Amino acid sequence: MQVSRSKTLNKKKPPDLVFLSSVAALLLFGTIMIFSSSSVMGLKVGDSFYYLKRHILYLMTGFFAFSFALNLDLNKLKKSTFPVLGVSLFLLLLLFVPFFGKSLGGATRWLNFYFFSFQPSELVKFAMILFLASSLSQLKDGIKDFVKGLLPLLVILGVVAGIIIKQPDMGTALSIMATSFLMFFIAGARFVHLFSIFLAGGSAVFVLSFFSAYRLKRLLAFVDPWKDPLGIGFHIIQSLLAVGSGGFFGLGLGNSRQKFYYLPQQYADFIFAVLCEELGFIGAFALIVLFMIFCFRGAKIAAGAKDPFSSLLAFGLISMFFVQTALNIMVVIALIPTTGIPLPFVSYGGTTTIVNLFAVGLLANISRK
Repeated sequence: MQVSRSKTLNKKKPPDLVFLSSVAALLLFGTIMIFSSSSVMGLKVGDSFYYLKRHILYLMTGFFAFSFALNLDLNKLKKSTFPVLGVSLFLLLLLFVPFFGKSLGGATRWLNFYFFSFQPSELVKFAMILFLASSLSQLKDGIKDFVKGLLPLLVILGVVAGIIIKQPDMGTALSIMATSFLMFFIAGARFVHLFSIFLAGGSAVFVLSFFSAYRLKRLLAFVDPWKDPLGIGFHIIQSLLAVGSGGFFGLGLGNSRQKFYYLPQQYADFIFAVLCEELGFIGAFALIVLFMIFCFRGAKIAAGAKDPFSSLLAFGLISMFFVQTALNIMVVIALIPTTGIPLPFVSYGGTTTIVNLFAVGLLANISRK
């Protein structure tokens, strides 16, 4: 009788099926749009299916990462916080070693190995969420004390963000900082502390933009793209043209005009623009609804978690997805300067796909408790 009761108590629930269904729908959406948006670029290497094939390979690898995370012991994960953070920062610093760092579009964001490239900032995003979830769950009400609670975490966050900005990769740094601030807030940090730091940090980033030609170019393109429509403003204008051309029902799947070399990374950072052009308002609205369902169910998983660490980890992960989705869409419709943030589950990218599916596995794991 006692053994039977113990088995019942230890038996895990099935994962949140609505949550997983929304992920599956987003991945299907992404796979279709990656093929549609990348087929033209694929012809450069003689295969219109080139990027689709690679994406499917990333998905298969990502499903292994998902399965591993789904069955991971969260207590062991919590104990590995500092090793995970240390390894991710080591890989991030390797970017500045000439042999390893791979530059593309003026930024060095990839580690170049013989058979593949890896983006360490994607791992750092997860490592920071894990670190903050562990630290905040131990601090509890101590987070309200600025000097002893919040400040040490802010210093570590500042160092990590500074290294990423140096690449330069302002988008990922902004994503990590926004996610971290949401975690601070939900953990009980004082609003006046967070708001003051937000104002100071935002002002510093704005001023520093004028000392970096790379970031200043993006800022000027955002402020007035029509001042140089064939130069720095070209991509923003083409993105807006793609979104506007789709109308209500779109031009039809595969019928995008802007994917013919008018948009940069049309299968990655600007895939939402191609989606709007081909599927119109209806397609864009459907995608946003799927993201809303995904984020709502993720927040529900966080709220229902059985311990503070799991709750903060789930909240941090779902916040990361929400922030990245919001930033990507705002860039495409020219509400903020270009950040280089991909659209989760929809944009092409190996590291981001694998890390995202690992994060989904952790969320599903937490939902089973």
